[in-house]
Amino acid sequence: MPRIAVDAMGGDRGPAEVVAGALEAAADGLTPILYGSAGIDTGGLELRETDGVIEMNEKPAEAVRGKPESSLVSAVRAVAEGDADAVVSAGNTGAVLAAGLLELRRIPGVLRPAIAVPIPAQRGPSVLIDAGANADARPEYLLQFATMGVVFAEEMLGIVNPVVRLLSIGEEPEKGNQLTIEAHALLAASDLNFAGNCEGRDILSGAADVVVADGFTGNVALKLLEGTIMSLLDAFREEIAANTRGTVGGLLIRPAARRLRKRLDPDTFGGAYLLGLRGLAVVAHGNSSRTAIANAIRLAARGVERDVVGRLAARMQQPAEAV
Repeated sequence: MPRIAVDAMGGDRGPAEVVAGALEAAADGLTPILYGSAGIDTGGLELRETDGVIEMNEKPAEAVRGKPESSLVSAVRAVAEGDADAVVSAGNTGAVLAAGLLELRRIPGVLRPAIAVPIPAQRGPSVLIDAGANADARPEYLLQFATMGVVFAEEMLGIVNPVVRLLSIGEEPEKGNQLTIEAHALLAASDLNFAGNCEGRDILSGAADVVVADGFTGNVALKLLEGTIMSLLDAFREEIAANTRGTVGGLLIRPAARRLRKRLDPDTFGGAYLLGLRGLAVVAHGNSSRTAIANAIRLAARGVERDVVGRLAARMQQPAEAV
């Protein structure tokens, strides 16, 4: 079974919640290896003791250089050194990226790694890329993000010839800022199954199998979607409990409501792939519950089993440019 290095100190809820998620994943037969401070209760899982914790408010590059033996950096290094097959962290996302670039390095031909997030669209899961790794981007980056997103959709979502669309403020090719206009031209000239622009309102309806954006726009869209979904689900639950009639009706629709919540809840996927590195890294939400951590570990294991890194490397044939 894949060995998954888990940053036990990452996340807002503390090591206990991360360990609980790792134990849940271990019950499925997976092999989580915890990286964290001495003395934490691992519930019997293997612990590799580390020195230091990278906090959420630290500057990523400085923190990675200044804390090379921290739990986050040590877990990423384990993949680089072959002690683990993938890494999962709910810690500082920028630090995971910085550690990945330092320890794992980019796949030849990749200009920038990108975060690929599964989106629970109405027509079935799709992928949003980049969801936050690159706040600033160039048109050629977005073309590569699309290629990486296609590999994700094919290998992880089982989609044949994925449809790609570019997130913008209108469907017309001339709509958007200079970045999206130039990226549209590159995507249209590529051999990808590009169907033009899409708007944010179309993401959940299933506008495309792969929705491409720069990291700033993609992260804003992702956080808005997640917040809206959770607010609506919570409001729905409160309305059901508001009076006797609602409670009775709620009992009748409970199975459907549970299925809907499971499909839309971000915890269902647990995390997102940081694609473009020579090793597999999964970034989980900082506020991840034990369920989300367990699902992030499962996501990492599936990526290992399906050789996402190897398949992605085979697709990236253009030489890397100096950056």
